[in-house]
Amino acid sequence: MKKILISIKDNSLYFSYKSSINKEKSNLLNTNIISDNELVFSEDYINENEKIVSLFIKELCVDKDISSVIVSKNELAILILKILKKNDMVTNFSIKENCNLTYAICEELSTNKYIKYLNCFSIPTFMLEYLDKFNIKVESRNETFVTSNFMLENNLQLFSRIYYKTSIKFTPPVTEEDIEDFKTFCKINRYLKTIHLIGFDSYSIDLILEVIKYNRIRNLKIVIHDDSNKPENIEYLKKLNKRYKSKLKLTFTISYSDDYLKDNIFKQVILNTLKICGLIISCLVVGIISYVTIFNYRSMKQVAVIQNDIKKVIQKSREEQQQLNPENPEDPVNNIETDVSKYNLVNTDIASLFSINPDVYGWLKVNNTSVDYPVVHTDDNDYYLQHNLYKEKDKNGWIFMDYRNSTTSELSKNTIIYGHNMYYSGVMFGTLHKAYNKNWYNKSSNQIIEFNTLYSNMNFKIFSIYKIPKTSDYLLTDFNNDNEFMSYVNMVKSRSVNDFNVEINKDDKLLTLSTCTGNNDRLVIHAVLMK
Repeated sequence: MKKILISIKDNSLYFSYKSSINKEKSNLLNTNIISDNELVFSEDYINENEKIVSLFIKELCVDKDISSVIVSKNELAILILKILKKNDMVTNFSIKENCNLTYAICEELSTNKYIKYLNCFSIPTFMLEYLDKFNIKVESRNETFVTSNFMLENNLQLFSRIYYKTSIKFTPPVTEEDIEDFKTFCKINRYLKTIHLIGFDSYSIDLILEVIKYNRIRNLKIVIHDDSNKPENIEYLKKLNKRYKSKLKLTFTISYSDDYLKDNIFKQVILNTLKICGLIISCLVVGIISYVTIFNYRSMKQVAVIQNDIKKVIQKSREEQQQLNPENPEDPVNNIETDVSKYNLVNTDIASLFSINPDVYGWLKVNNTSVDYPVVHTDDNDYYLQHNLYKEKDKNGWIFMDYRNSTTSELSKNTIIYGHNMYYSGVMFGTLHKAYNKNWYNKSSNQIIEFNTLYSNMNFKIFSIYKIPKTSDYLLTDFNNDNEFMSYVNMVKSRSVNDFNVEINKDDKLLTLSTCTGNNDRLVIHAVLMK
């Protein structure tokens, strides 16, 4: 068990490892008191009683008026920094070990709001930049900052360059310093796509792969620049491709120099292979285009058939109502399995569609788009992603309300309506992307969305249009209080592509349209009920 010696030297608190302890000294809470100016804690005790030790150290600093802490080893620094996190007395921190500062220590220092001065043996330039953001002044005892060949070769002296770097290279043989700095690079970087190895070296590849596997980095392309054509090298890379393609989606390739390709017979083979691949790709593209065209045509035709049936049902309902004897009117929703009798039914056209689907609740229309559909509602947000108005399996789905929304005459605070973005066929929300164009939303007539329900005819005025990566923060139907509602309004307004100058108060009700756009983004439109 490691023991940590705490002593007071020159008005500084000094932490170091102690190999053994005089057993004759008294024991207090797993702490051996060595002298008036020395204490010893076990490392386990500090980890298990961090708060107690932290308070004890702070009281000691207050009592002795101590503002500086010195640690003997890098590995001890992180533990001590944790117990100093709430110690406002300590502003200076020093590490005596003559080795390069680690990024883990840098991260821990950045979380301490009281330490403003660091003394260490050496520190990479990018860590200086990182600590400078937290107003921590660094003094290095070594005039030359230690930088590995990997950091120099990739010009990674600045923190920002490490964070945004998309491509790096290694020149074998890869050293331990290179690998340590590569580990730090992987902790910081978020955009790496390609690793170039200048020359084939299986040992270097294995070292790099260990770091990649440990950090679970995916979707990397590893390019080996080498003009040798040894079968064992190619076989080695084939095995790596097979092993890591599915696990981490890593790909390994050899890049030959132009001179090598010119003088090598394999150049023609590669060209012929590329031609064949090009032909295959062309056939695939033609096939995909044909499939998409046929699918879109069928989608449009299928939706057109449903819309035509809707028109027929509504027309038939209107004719039947005109033939009724005014002295003996029939209930237009008689024999329909839904409880609407206790509400004031306004739209008999919508009610007539119960004969097609009893989930019908309203009708949505967005000007200068193809959005002009009945709106359905069920007890989840999945069913109508894959079913049409007839409840048949259909990739187009249908336009539907959030299952949490009210279907009574009293609307929810925020009514949310979803639909697939069938961009190429234009059905469902396939033309809603027009709303993001300036020419569309600048027309005042386009800013009014018509949404009618069984119980009322309503117009909503657009106040926010935006695209955003997939999130659920705008998918709220009700709010706990007025402040929460107004905070929501301000949030979605701030995202808008245009300021529509629409005032909204706490008593208003909203309409939200949401559809997918791009790979994982959402197109969202918010509108407020016009009074």
